[in-house]
Amino acid sequence: MNIYVGNLSYSTNDDQLRSYFEEYGVVDSARVIMDRDSGRSKGFGFVEMSNANEANAAIEALNGREVEGRSLTVNEARPREDRGPRRGGGGGGGFDRGPRRPRY
Repeated sequence: MNIYVGNLSYSTNDDQLRSYFEEYGVVDSARVIMDRDSGRSKGFGFVEMSNANEANAAIEALNGREVEGRSLTVNEARPREDRGPRRGGGGGGGFDRGPRRPRY
């Protein structure tokens, strides 16, 4: 089962996240999501547990628990939505001034 863990402290790493869940069963993987640009935690992560009973026990025990001064949000992860292709680039600005006129 894939488990969403939200409201993590920004200092939480993968190993710490794993340790929160190992108390309830075997953890297949634990991953804190990092911001691509800054390299900082985004404050949420995902834990994978193959035993559904252990996963449900962890969700029940950890949802709402205060860890490092923050109340965790823990629930079964929803499947990722297909957001389609990303539109790239900036540019423009949306205002077209038309052709340039010479200055006299």
